[in-house]
Amino acid sequence: MSLKGKKIILGVTGSIAAYKSAFLTRLLVKAGAEVQIIMSTSAFDFITPLTLATLSKRPALSQFQKDETGVWNNHVELGLWADLFLVAPISANTLAKFANGICDNLLSATYLSARCPVMVAPAMDLDMFQHPSVQSNIQKLESSGNIILDAESGELASGLSGKGRMMEPEHIVSKVQKFFTTKTDFKGKKVLITMGPTQEALDPVRYVSNHSSGKMGLALANAFMSRGADVFVVSGPISLKVNKDNFHWQDVKSAKEMYEASSKIHDQMDICVFAAAVADYAPAEIAPEKIKKSDSTLLLSLVKNVDIAAKLGAEKRPNQVHIGFALETENEAKNAQVKLGKKNFDMIVLNSMKESGAGFQVDTNKVHIFHASGLEVESDVAPKNQIANLIIDQIKNIPVWV
Repeated sequence: MSLKGKKIILGVTGSIAAYKSAFLTRLLVKAGAEVQIIMSTSAFDFITPLTLATLSKRPALSQFQKDETGVWNNHVELGLWADLFLVAPISANTLAKFANGICDNLLSATYLSARCPVMVAPAMDLDMFQHPSVQSNIQKLESSGNIILDAESGELASGLSGKGRMMEPEHIVSKVQKFFTTKTDFKGKKVLITMGPTQEALDPVRYVSNHSSGKMGLALANAFMSRGADVFVVSGPISLKVNKDNFHWQDVKSAKEMYEASSKIHDQMDICVFAAAVADYAPAEIAPEKIKKSDSTLLLSLVKNVDIAAKLGAEKRPNQVHIGFALETENEAKNAQVKLGKKNFDMIVLNSMKESGAGFQVDTNKVHIFHASGLEVESDVAPKNQIANLIIDQIKNIPVWV
């Protein structure tokens, strides 16, 4: 696919993999893209600005000030110019800066100013890549809507062999091409996503809830957004770092609040994804003061919450798509298929607590998708952002999809 007319900022940081950025630049230019290089000063130790400037046919930038005249390289204008901000390689140091909003050079300032999608390709040694702080920063970037080009496995500069190699330039270009091909396939569609847990108050300080982190729902929201949809999120309490400005975002706590927020906008939506882990029951009464510890047991009276998916499913328009989620511990397929019909879903996504790498809190998932038409699709264990795109792709197999 041609990248003609696409404006790409290519960030290059201090990693031995920086030598690959020359080949990557050449491939992007050959595909028709306009490429503007921005280097961190540590990248100079691995590749020269002259090499990248020659291949990109533009000066390689690294400083705010262009020359002794005082004219400056405007990071805001650069961020507005680009259709895509690609950093390959991104070192552990720059990864930490991006994840935590540290702005001490032209590259990080441009990242914080960019309104375009961002892709980053980590490159570092095996133990650095696996370090919890690096993995945490990768998760922070991904939860903010950035696209992570996962490191590949192989021989590393240290002599070790394992995961940490920058994704090969040919593979990166393929990802960029696919991104520009698919990012607008849901343009003009309004999507509602419920996500996270709900909290049902017992008293002013305690509540009943579950272990949902909201990671799958956020992955779906980011995936829909990156593919052109107008995304409306109704979220229970989560601790994930989120750029809420990318969405029409509403925070709620209880199942009642989630239903009220969702029902107000339901009729405007083209697609509704019920990914929230909604509490089935809530305390019959909320104590006005903190419940004091007295007896050795405490009996709670619970009442059934509104079934948000079923209630809105009964109001679904003929051309409206409803997608549900099921988390089961027994008779998984049977129970999911019962919910598929009972709640008027077009498609249901089954998670199993028995599958390693799936379920609450983790960054990966494995799903079994059931369509109302009878079609079934099963995934392998994969990062939740990949699972999100698989789920979205399956919408195109729904007969009412237009």
